[in-house]
Amino acid sequence: MVKFLFIRFSSIGDIVLTTPAVRCLKKQAEDAEVHYAVKKQFAPLVMANPYIDKVHQYEGNLTELIKELKKEKFDYIIDLHHNIRSFLVKSRLSAIPLSFNKINLKKWLLVRLKIDRLPDVHIVDRYIETLKIFDIKNDDEGLDYFIPEEDEIDPATLPDRFHSDYIGFAIGAMHNTKKLTLEKIISLCREINHPIILLGDQGDTESGNQVVSDVGDKVFNACGKYNINQSASLVRQSMLILTHDTGLMHIAAAFKKKIISVWGSTVPEFGMYPYLPYPVSEIIEIKNLPCRPCSKLGYKKCPKGHFKCINEIDISKVASMANKLYKKSLSSG
Repeated sequence: MVKFLFIRFSSIGDIVLTTPAVRCLKKQAEDAEVHYAVKKQFAPLVMANPYIDKVHQYEGNLTELIKELKKEKFDYIIDLHHNIRSFLVKSRLSAIPLSFNKINLKKWLLVRLKIDRLPDVHIVDRYIETLKIFDIKNDDEGLDYFIPEEDEIDPATLPDRFHSDYIGFAIGAMHNTKKLTLEKIISLCREINHPIILLGDQGDTESGNQVVSDVGDKVFNACGKYNINQSASLVRQSMLILTHDTGLMHIAAAFKKKIISVWGSTVPEFGMYPYLPYPVSEIIEIKNLPCRPCSKLGYKKCPKGHFKCINEIDISKVASMANKLYKKSLSSG
């Protein structure tokens, strides 16, 4: 038996994007035992993954985590986070470390100088590249997401018009410059002709309530009502997903959903666009803005003050696209 430890402490999308590397190693490396170290709040993302033999939860005390990991006597550490915490873990264990190249210099060049030296390679393939010494190949099966049975949402528990054939709309994002303004979200929901379930965490609840108040009962606000696995269940049961550049976008890709992703201050060129989603999926962005990308993560507000990357998005075009994809889904399903 050969023992491997994957490290990716956060966040939702980043963890989901590691799943092909985990699966390919587990299935292709002979007699591999795969462990995964992750922050406690994100452990539900991987607890049900059949390709992971044991999950180690980081609860804020790195010394305690290292003490736990030392007992496992790992042969290899696959560091897909590559930050100070993961460096400290690697330095305290005797296992052979293999680290993901975050290409931060090339990202800096694009953000600060608008010089694009980024490889035209998805981050999933760069994660798998970390495993090349084991001759691991990408199986092209896409992302994984496994929902525990107890977290599956029974459609009958939803309001009547949302039992089936709804659009999921992930209205949140970690940073404001990555998402539509509330006014645009409301306008988009008004122009969509079909039931919409709003998806997000407790931080999105107030915005979701405002959307329902302004648009009416064709919208159900699920923000803050469900845990991440339950939200994933709603994603899986949707007809299509509207989303910003956020974790639920990658969960939707894992379920091969039709995805319309709206991009603000970040860009797909960073290599974290939807991975192998349903083929008719669309990316909505304002190209050729001299200020974009302004960050690799996003900001609380537009540094320039004009917010053109979001304000110039044609909401009617997005709504038309959503209505068309929904209609195609009905006719094909």
